[in-house]
Amino acid sequence: MHDTVERAQATPDEEMPYAELGLTEDEYLHITQLLGRRPTAAELAMYSVMWSEHCSYKSSKKHLAAQFGAKTSEDMKTHLLVGMGQNAGVVDIGDGWAVTFKVESHNHPSYVEPYQGAATGVGGIVRDIISMGARPVAVMDQLRFGDPQEADTWRVASGVIAGISGYGNCLGLANIGGETDFDPSYQGNPLVNALCVGVLRHEDIHLANAEGEGSKVVLFGARTGGDGIGGASILASESFEGGMPAKRPSVQVGDPFMEKILIECCLELFAEGLVEAIQDLGAAGISCATSELASNGGMGMHVDLEKVALRDPSLTAGEILMSESQERMMATVAPDKLDRALEIMAKWEVEAQVIGEVTGDGRLTIDHEGHRIVDVDPTTVAHDGPVYDRPYRRPAWQDVLQADTPDSLPAPASGAELADQLRTILHSPNESAKDWVTRRYDRFVRGNTALAAPDDAGVVRVVEDTGRGIAIATDANGWYTKLDPRLGARQALAEAYRNVCTVGAEPRAVTNCLNFGNPEDPELMWQLVEAMTGLADGCAELRIPVTGGNVSLYNTSGDLSINPTPVVGVLGVLDDVATVRPSGWFEDGQAIVLLGDTTAEFGGSAWAREIHGHLGGTPPTVDLKAEQRLGEVLRSIDVACAHDLSEGGLFIALAEMAARFSVGASVDISCLNLSDHAALLSESQARCLVAGTPQQMAQVIERAEQAGVPARHIGFSGGDLLVIEGEERYSFPVSELSGTEPGPVA
Repeated sequence: MHDTVERAQATPDEEMPYAELGLTEDEYLHITQLLGRRPTAAELAMYSVMWSEHCSYKSSKKHLAAQFGAKTSEDMKTHLLVGMGQNAGVVDIGDGWAVTFKVESHNHPSYVEPYQGAATGVGGIVRDIISMGARPVAVMDQLRFGDPQEADTWRVASGVIAGISGYGNCLGLANIGGETDFDPSYQGNPLVNALCVGVLRHEDIHLANAEGEGSKVVLFGARTGGDGIGGASILASESFEGGMPAKRPSVQVGDPFMEKILIECCLELFAEGLVEAIQDLGAAGISCATSELASNGGMGMHVDLEKVALRDPSLTAGEILMSESQERMMATVAPDKLDRALEIMAKWEVEAQVIGEVTGDGRLTIDHEGHRIVDVDPTTVAHDGPVYDRPYRRPAWQDVLQADTPDSLPAPASGAELADQLRTILHSPNESAKDWVTRRYDRFVRGNTALAAPDDAGVVRVVEDTGRGIAIATDANGWYTKLDPRLGARQALAEAYRNVCTVGAEPRAVTNCLNFGNPEDPELMWQLVEAMTGLADGCAELRIPVTGGNVSLYNTSGDLSINPTPVVGVLGVLDDVATVRPSGWFEDGQAIVLLGDTTAEFGGSAWAREIHGHLGGTPPTVDLKAEQRLGEVLRSIDVACAHDLSEGGLFIALAEMAARFSVGASVDISCLNLSDHAALLSESQARCLVAGTPQQMAQVIERAEQAGVPARHIGFSGGDLLVIEGEERYSFPVSELSGTEPGPVA
């Protein structure tokens, strides 16, 4: 029996299973007030998914507006063509070209089913980019896994990496970089963040605004199935009466080959100007696409749900609305262009159904087999959901954590002990080379990749005849952020900014994925608010806007919350990608210069964690003015290679540069006037190593001095050893510097 609008009006006291769908009693009462009656089963399904934390940002919306909204001044928007609120931000890169990019999370599904969770995470972010009118050209991934000593960590890690490579490689998208870290806090809740970047001309930008009254609503792509139902709102019951969803698998199943033809089909539709608005079907499926298209355009929409092509004919109306089946898009098409649009879809063998039309009455109405099951104001579903002002407070343990400084940790007593510690850090899962991950990815498909992992930023050529291109770097340090959420977020921004400058690009825009714990815990909510404040203030100081992103909350497993992990992606622009530099020297005799100042800063450092199992104190100082000065120098100099200093300090940077092309070096660190321990393992920020001819390095030092950036010539490349002279002499074969591939202990 259909639970119709008419029936809902006639049975106001019928109990509805709102709690099983993740709605609170207050939220349910608010829905009844908005409708002036109880919701139908289908309406309740829509509100439950669209008002979920994943879709509505109800715990973070207030702070997103107060931070990124209010603190983004007009002068910061100079190059911003589309900002927050659409599927992805769009940035002008010159000569009529634009880039759209965004990062999102697929954390919880990737623990349940690692391969499909990660694969569909890639597919979802790619469709966000398609929907803006752009051709996707590259992806990146930001991964966090649990204790590498635990076997289940490798169940998750191997599945996630296989899912990312399997989906991205099939799409023919270059994977140009990312991160992979391990920490016990992620044991039951890995982080799988995926970034996609696409290119388009200014005139090709499309927004998800259904505005043309009478335009047809076309659903195209894969058929709708039972996979992914409840993926956004976590269904808890086995079944519901009156057409409510039965319990279904919560992890979507991806088909990259369908996504590939969907990309080409959408681009041809855009090229011929056949679609007025387009929306991908990700979280919340048809519920999201219909309500957002109608709400964004200030219009109404009518849909006949039985016209949706199904893989599973047993699906109820609520399940059809909530399904998160992959590789689906929804477009509005003017009646006079419908035949040609359907012709192109048929040409690409993309199944399509006309399921409704845009109306002018401001209502979203949905019929199923002739019965009216939804009649709502689409804005109340898509944009006017609950906004919570959740309480937050600084944890009592925060002061204790910060008071537990690494000053009390014993420094190495001898050069031999320090050498052993350096090797331990070098071979640790977090600091060793990640080629065991990146070799699974196709980094150079399509022939436009200028740099990719392990270099500091991924670089892609956008304009073939001029060489104009973009650089993207993503960074986050959950250990720093746990010690001080505000400083940790600023450091993630600073490092991503620095990495983009290191390859020679001008930073222009930011995206972020804020991965945090349970917002209903005031202490964890404090972490989120502090990090958002630090990131927003940092962007304002650097004069680069946040174009969009994602907030992922409830990243907890039992009583254990993840280390707060604000992933920050920075986009930079290059006039010619031929000028970029790799992250290592490639021949003997290159002079090596260290830019930036080093002080003894060990809070949250690899040395404290890997050698002493210690996390305490405060993270390194973040001086964004110093980062800007360093960035100006890096963008203005001619060098052979460059590599920033971050986790593991100077030693890991030297090791990575030598390992990059298997060329050793001899350096002298006595000029830093620090102990060898501090000189090699401090994680002071705003530092970079550059190398080139002696003549180039003389010019670099002169330019740095003019900009107020400390610069020291510390050695030369060459040989098959990395030799470090300081208070003691340390020597490492280049063959040892890549570290070892991590794996579970037998």
